[in-house]
Amino acid sequence: MTDAITQALAEVGPRLKRVRTQRRVTLADLSAATGISKSTLSRLESGQRKPSLELLLPIAQAHQVPLDELVGAPEVGDPRVRLTARRIPRHNGATMTVLPLTRQPGAPQAFKMVLEPETGEPDPQVHEGYEWLYVLSGRLRLVLADRDMTLGPGEAAEFDTRLPHWFGAVGGRPAEILSLFGKQGERLHLRAKSR
Repeated sequence: MTDAITQALAEVGPRLKRVRTQRRVTLADLSAATGISKSTLSRLESGQRKPSLELLLPIAQAHQVPLDELVGAPEVGDPRVRLTARRIPRHNGATMTVLPLTRQPGAPQAFKMVLEPETGEPDPQVHEGYEWLYVLSGRLRLVLADRDMTLGPGEAAEFDTRLPHWFGAVGGRPAEILSLFGKQGERLHLRAKSR
């Protein structure tokens, strides 16, 4: 092994710790996000365990950073951020395109979403957390417990996701929204008008 490779491997642990602490993520949060034990993560950060792709790939995915950033690959001079959108099937065959905008596991997560119009009745769901929605374009129907409202461009809503909720595009056109989702209790204090 060359000196350069030995040096690069020695710097991976401190770099992993720096990335995690800059994002204010605990070892427990990272362990939950990656499925890697806290002790293994701690040993990686302290240099007591050699990094491997099996360990680095889930960590890079959890932090939503390129693997190059974790291993200290040389800069290539391209400042563009390459985000990857995912298409997710929804109710009644419609899809939702989701583009993650944040990279911190355990912290509030930001997404840009494009929702295709759906047919049929809403299917409200519940889960832990708190969500804030802002409509960029189109019209968004939000069913929240016993309330049913429509939001247009520039309108926002916030809610506890432990309440039954559903949202989707209405008016025959897609709706483009920003969504912030966080742990219970993280509120942004914006409101929408009832329909």
